[in-house]
Amino acid sequence: MAAPGTGDPLDAKSGKGPLAQRIDPTREKLTPAQLQFMRQVQLAQWQKMLPQRRTRNIVTGLGIGALVLAIYGYTLYSVSQERFLDELEDEAKAARARAQERASGH
Repeated sequence: MAAPGTGDPLDAKSGKGPLAQRIDPTREKLTPAQLQFMRQVQLAQWQKMLPQRRTRNIVTGLGIGALVLAIYGYTLYSVSQERFLDELEDEAKAARARAQERASGH
């Protein structure tokens, strides 16, 4: 029997063609024509996947932007709703007024 990826055009069990084998160009000696063909195939695959990747990048960017704006908006809303500093300042004014009355009354 032949090794996978070599010889037989169809696999007898599944009826599918042989799978491509991974080649490490740094380990195996390849001809310039083979290297050029590999570059062409990689470029074709990259160009084929580019629109899908661009769409995913846009959706991801919009999602992150929406999350940032939501957090920013919620933070501003929360800070505008907080009244504890106003209450503390009112108490401080009242305390100053009492202190002045005591100082001038005695």
